[in-house]
Amino acid sequence: MAQSTRPHTREDGSPERLAIDTIRTLAMDAVEKANSGHPGTPMALAPVAHTLWTRFLRYDPQVPHWPNRDRFVLSCGHASMLLYALLHLADVRAIDAQGRPTGKPAVSLDDIEHFRQLGSKTPGHPEYRVTTGVETTTGPLGQGCGNAVGMAIALRWLASYFNRDGFPVFDSNVYVFCSDGDLMEGVASEAASLAGHLRLGNLCWVYDSNHITIEGKTDLAFDEDVRKRFEAYGWRTHVVEDAEDVEAFAEAVEAFQATDDRPTLIMVRSVIGIGFPTRAGTRKAHSDAPGEEEIRGAKRSYGWPEDARFRVPEEAKRSFSQAISGRGEPLHAAWEEMIGRYREAYPDLAAALDALCKREQPQGWDADLPVFAADPKGIASRDAGGKVLNALARDVPWLVGGAGDLSPSTKTEIADSPSLEAATPGGRNMHFGIREHAMGAIANGMALTYLRPYTGTFLVFSDYMRPPIRLSAIMEIPVIFIFTHDSIGVGEDGPTHQPIEQLAGLRAVPGLNTIRPGDANEVAVAWKVALAQTGHPTALIFSRQAIPTLDRDRYAPASGLEKGGYILADCAGKPGLILIGTGSELPLVAAAHERLSGEGVKVRTVSLPSWFLFEKQDQAYRDTILPRDVPSRLAVEQGSALGWDRYVGPNGATVTMSTFGASAPIADLQEKFGFTVDSVCRAARDLMEKNNGSHARSETQSAHAPA
Repeated sequence: MAQSTRPHTREDGSPERLAIDTIRTLAMDAVEKANSGHPGTPMALAPVAHTLWTRFLRYDPQVPHWPNRDRFVLSCGHASMLLYALLHLADVRAIDAQGRPTGKPAVSLDDIEHFRQLGSKTPGHPEYRVTTGVETTTGPLGQGCGNAVGMAIALRWLASYFNRDGFPVFDSNVYVFCSDGDLMEGVASEAASLAGHLRLGNLCWVYDSNHITIEGKTDLAFDEDVRKRFEAYGWRTHVVEDAEDVEAFAEAVEAFQATDDRPTLIMVRSVIGIGFPTRAGTRKAHSDAPGEEEIRGAKRSYGWPEDARFRVPEEAKRSFSQAISGRGEPLHAAWEEMIGRYREAYPDLAAALDALCKREQPQGWDADLPVFAADPKGIASRDAGGKVLNALARDVPWLVGGAGDLSPSTKTEIADSPSLEAATPGGRNMHFGIREHAMGAIANGMALTYLRPYTGTFLVFSDYMRPPIRLSAIMEIPVIFIFTHDSIGVGEDGPTHQPIEQLAGLRAVPGLNTIRPGDANEVAVAWKVALAQTGHPTALIFSRQAIPTLDRDRYAPASGLEKGGYILADCAGKPGLILIGTGSELPLVAAAHERLSGEGVKVRTVSLPSWFLFEKQDQAYRDTILPRDVPSRLAVEQGSALGWDRYVGPNGATVTMSTFGASAPIADLQEKFGFTVDSVCRAARDLMEKNNGSHARSETQSAHAPA
């Protein structure tokens, strides 16, 4: 890459110049030592990042989790060394998992020297919870952009709820660094469109327009006018022609801070890998470790000692950290003083703020959960879910969410609450539009900013949301993903809308609690479980069609769902057959239980709505529910068989889907694919015949396997 004359930054030898070049050389040295990573973007954006952090960012390095801090999101997560260098130079102090200060640096020089190594605080892409100061896990491009929109929405909601005259409890901004790759991803476009609609004046994206991606120059696949696109979204745009022109960038940030009626995009033209000598080959500084020869040439162009490794001049670190703390610490101190007065003037709001920041729920939040009477006709679990959501929303004010243009179908609207719109930022009903991918990413950003968000769409469209669902699990944040229309029960809409493999896909995500409740009372318990926890996301899987509400005087209490699986109905002595059901198939296996019991079969029926919770129980409990010495186990579910072998065992069977569905009324589909009492009973008899040689009753003995 051609060397830059750097005409607009401070003169060589100044503290600012030293700090900028320190960021660059740390990126080069870390990537070279790891023989892995991307130094080009950190080098190119060092002047821009330095200017934002030292002159504008509202941030206290000593208390990096201060609620009213500005958020900085590095959506181009491959440039992680930029963020690690900033955190090191700012002398950000680490906090532990409980939010307590440790006194240790968030990113030490030793951490930087162990960039991308096992157990380091400097992984290849920034990871929330791993590194203090990282606001969100960014890896897949575009996700950070979506997260930032959620953060900006949440901060405006919090301001609407908590702020009072003379008490600006929340008035901070969200800054994002994003790349050409981010803006190619559809999720960023979806999120930007919604941000413009909501007129998020507290959101600023800094777009590094360097025209380079991994394959080469962007004109291979990307030549649109990004500025016009964002203006069409309703954003204010600025162009900085040279990333080295820090004063032009500062003017653009000042213009953003003076804007409150729309989000801002600052396009910065940069030269990736600035300072690397031009080479005749095809090296792409974005994607390769630069090599010792290029590093020495770059350092020479900076006036840097060529042989120095991981050099951090004291003057550079002191000037950088003092600039940030000199502004951020007084702002934080003034905020704390204001909160002291706020506690006296608004004690209830102050108590709510404390609970919110600790992820605690208001006292008695689950006291009004509905109890549903037995009803053979029943209610769709989506309808039951809507009733439970509204009961909880009355007591949990920061439960906020909506659907991807499907709230009438997903039953995810909070009654008697306004929509969250530009003019009503404190509304609780969000309209994400038909933007499922952005909906998930935005919900993650909201959860990272204290709210308890939920989303809603059809289960088949969870495929559009897999990246943010996966990231919510990686980050261990309590987003609630509601999925309705969960099976071939969708009926006439046909196979494009009938989920088959989606349940197995969600269950495969580590750390995601996928719950498919089997009647209305299980729905209530599922919602309680989802809202009670704070360390992982939950997927609630609901039916479109009505399913019977089981008589809990006859069957076990729905509270058994809290353990993931429980015995719904049993027999005297050791069972000869175990039926397992979830969702709309739970009443079906209950009906099969009654018929088979009437025929003299010793049958146990198990409800297994959450594999995630069931696997958290000890082995003794799981063996009590599914005894090892009962080989005849039949699982019934209108989805893929994948994964059920764990519970039915080598001698068990399933009544599941092995093909896509069809367009037809639901009764015809259930008959065709075998989801009737007759079909389930026939499958159960065949299974017992195979395993036992007859339909005879099992001998009465302990249901526990031998030790």
